Amino acid sequence: MAMKIVASLREAISLCGLKSGMSISFHHHLRNGDYTLNRVMDEIAALGIRDLTLNASSLFDAHAPLREHIKNRVVRKINTDYMSAGLGRSISEGLMDESVEFRTHGGRPRDIALGITPIDVAFIAAPTADPAGNCSGKYGPSACGSLGYAFPDAMYAKKVVVITDNLVPYPLTDASIPEIYVDYVVPVDAIGDPRGIVSGTTKITRDPVGLVMAETAARVIRHSGLLKDGFSFQTGAGGATLAAAKFLKEIMLREKIRGSFASGGVTGYLVDMLNEGCFTSLMDVQCFDLKAVESIRTNPAHHEISAMQYASPAAKSAVVDHLDVVLLGATEIDTDFNVNVHTDSAGCIMGGSGGHSDTAAGAKLSMIIAPLFRARLPIITGRVRCISTPGRDVDVVVTQRGVAVNPAKPDLALRLKDAGLPIVDIHELKQIAERITGVPAVPPEGGRVVARVLSRDGEPLDVIRQLTR
Repeated sequence: MAMKIVASLREAISLCGLKSGMSISFHHHLRNGDYTLNRVMDEIAALGIRDLTLNASSLFDAHAPLREHIKNRVVRKINTDYMSAGLGRSISEGLMDESVEFRTHGGRPRDIALGITPIDVAFIAAPTADPAGNCSGKYGPSACGSLGYAFPDAMYAKKVVVITDNLVPYPLTDASIPEIYVDYVVPVDAIGDPRGIVSGTTKITRDPVGLVMAETAARVIRHSGLLKDGFSFQTGAGGATLAAAKFLKEIMLREKIRGSFASGGVTGYLVDMLNEGCFTSLMDVQCFDLKAVESIRTNPAHHEISAMQYASPAAKSAVVDHLDVVLLGATEIDTDFNVNVHTDSAGCIMGGSGGHSDTAAGAKLSMIIAPLFRARLPIITGRVRCISTPGRDVDVVVTQRGVAVNPAKPDLALRLKDAGLPIVDIHELKQIAERITGVPAVPPEGGRVVARVLSRDGEPLDVIRQLTR
C-alpha cells in the first residue's frame, strides 16, 4: 500500500510510462484556484514529452500557461467542456494547429467510457487522500466538495495519479474515489488556492432588470403544471437564475410544495432550499461555494454524484433525465431558439456548454433567462455565432420585455398566456431589442476551424472559426 506514495510529480509521470503522443486528463473542481494542471504540465515539458492530447473537464484563466505548452508542441490537442476567455482568445486567434473539441459534461464521460477519447494517465487533484489513494473533496484546506467530474477519469484511465495536499492515515472511509482505481499518490504543498476554488458567497442579483426576469421565470414555473410535490429542479450560479430560485422558494414555502431533488453545480442557495424543506435531497456533481462544501460534508441528504450519473447519455439513466425544470443563461439566442454559450457575439471563445445542453435535453421544461441586450448588443439574433444547445431542446426564453415560447410547445404557450404571462413571439423580441440598440454589424466569419462543438451524443453541432484580424 505504501508503495503508491511517490516523492514527486516527475517520478509519478515516469512510473506511469507517459510518452509523447499519449493522452492525459484533469478535472476542474479546483476551478480558477487550480495549481495542479500547470505544475503537472511543467514537469511533463521538462521530461521532453510532446504531442499530448489534453482532456480537461474545463479550463480556466488560471491555466493560461498552457499557451506556452501549446506553442512548444507539448500539447497537440485539447478536449474540454468549457474554456474561459483568457485561453479562449488565444485559441480563437489560431494558437493551435488542431481544432479543440468541445463536449458537454455528459458527453465527456460518455466518450471516455466508450473509448472514443481514451486516457493514458489521469491526474486527480484531491483535497484529502490516504496512502492507498482513497480520496475526497469534502475535507482538507483545499476542500472543494464533490469530485463528480473526476470519476470517469479515475474509472477508465490506464493509469491514475492522485495529487493531494492533505495526506491522512489509511483508511479514508468516506472516500469519493476508492483506492481500487489509483496507481500512485503524490503529496504536495498545495493543490490550489482555496480563494479561487470556491467563492465565499454567490450573490442574488440586485439589478432591477434581472429581478423582473427572475420573478417572471418563477411565474412560468408556477403555471407550467410541473410545480407540485415531487418537483425537481436545477439552476446555475448566475445572479438572475439565483434570484429566480429565491422567488420559486417563496412560492414553494407558501403553497407547501415539497420537491424531490435539486441538482447540478450546487450553491448555498440550493442548500438553503434543502434545509427549509423545499427539496428532500441535493444531487451534486460540483460545489460552487463554501456553504455547499460544508453541506455535502455534513448533510446525508446532500449526495455526491459522478459526471456519468449526472448527465451521460451512455449511462442506463442519468439525473438530467429526471429533471422537471432547468434554468439556464445564454450569450446569444436566435429566432430558432438555438443558444450560444461558447463564444461572444464576435465569435471569440469565452465559455462552453458544460451541462447546458445536457440539462436542456433532459428536463421537461428548459428555460433561458437573458436580457434583451448587453453592452448595447442585442442578445436575440437571427442566427447565433455558435450553436451550443439546439433550439429543439429549449422551451422558453424569459426577457425583461416578455416571454417567448418555442412554437413546438403550443399547449405550454396557451397555459402561460391564460395565466397572464406576457407571451411574445421571439421575432418580436428581436425587433424590440434592435429598436433600442440598432442592428449591429455582423463580424465576418473567420478562416479555418479552431474548435468543433459536439452534442452530448457526439454528433457535430457547430464549428468555431479563427478570428479575422
